[in-house]
Amino acid sequence: MSNEKTFYHEYEIFSKRTPSSAFQHQFSLLAPNEEMALIMAQENFMRREPVADIWIVNRKHIKRMNAEEKLTLGRLENKEYRTTKGYGYLKKKWRQYEQEMLDEKEILSWGGERK
Repeated sequence: MSNEKTFYHEYEIFSKRTPSSAFQHQFSLLAPNEEMALIMAQENFMRREPVADIWIVNRKHIKRMNAEEKLTLGRLENKEYRTTKGYGYLKKKWRQYEQEMLDEKEILSWGGERK
């Protein structure tokens, strides 16, 4: 009885419609080996829609995150440097810089009086 359970393997089928499109998961299937899984996937797809490529992936080769690893996906809260509130002093600094800028009259006054 246990031999029957291990005879078939679960495969995940991915396909894309055009060479430039992204792969999309289509379905899972049971097959005794990769070659048979490919034949079954081709039979299923070639009749229904245009396909540029098909990927067959054995489910046991897919890594799944456990609960502990999923905790690392939480957003880090120490990224204040990415928000604009950290740069509030710049407006004051820019205003000070503008006030110190030389205007046209001042620059022309450096040339002295022409006779």
